Amino acid sequence: MRLRVTHRTEYAYDEPVPYALQRLRLVPQSGPTQQVVRWALGIEGAVEEVRFLDQFGNDTRLVSIAGAGHEIVVTAEGEVDTTETSGIFGQHRGFAPLWLFAAQTELTRAGDGVAGLAAGLAGGSDIDRLHALTTTVRDHIAFVPGATDTQTTAEAALARGKGVCQDHAHVFIAAARHLGFPARYVSGYLMLDGQAMQVASHAWAEAHVDGLGWVGFDAANGISPDTRYVRLATGRDYRDAMPVSGIILGKAAERLAVSITVEQ
Repeated sequence: MRLRVTHRTEYAYDEPVPYALQRLRLVPQSGPTQQVVRWALGIEGAVEEVRFLDQFGNDTRLVSIAGAGHEIVVTAEGEVDTTETSGIFGQHRGFAPLWLFAAQTELTRAGDGVAGLAAGLAGGSDIDRLHALTTTVRDHIAFVPGATDTQTTAEAALARGKGVCQDHAHVFIAAARHLGFPARYVSGYLMLDGQAMQVASHAWAEAHVDGLGWVGFDAANGISPDTRYVRLATGRDYRDAMPVSGIILGKAAERLAVSITVEQ
């Protein structure tokens, strides 16, 4: 399937900004599940300082703003051909060793809640257990936008019983690691049925299974990624793969607006 994606991010400030630095992970790469047909990243009101592949193999750009600017506009747009692989990405790649994805992080640390969730899974093959985990996470966390934020941990989201796709991914990752599977966070886009316009990108998780490699699980929707998904970046958790992040110096108040369209 060929998907067209447009992702526009606008930062507006109420006074000149002495200095700001933004890190962008907004350029998808071709791989086992997708081929990038064309992609363009436009930046207004800022200067690209450097581009590189980070430790997880993500295309990363650093852009800066200083002086009189009051607005930064970043537009990512392009087309990607996706392939049905039953959620299987395949062998591990990149600079980061596989064992790194078995280690806990601040956002995915397994406490009593996650441990109890994992302990309740029935036996079976690795794939069966991970699919059961997908269903269990979805059953325990209702999708409620605004119920959590980017600092919410897996344990906190599970305790609240509500959250967004980031929280579903974090809880799945925490439980999968508790069960002994290396697991990672994936940021990207999802084409929704009958809804091209969106207000946020998407996220899901992958677990590493012997004999298959990385396999994707979207607990927010209860499925493995298919041809409606475009992957942007991966990491140990949200902080490693977030599409846009940065710092700002000074006292200027910031207003953020995001608009995304994903369509066939």
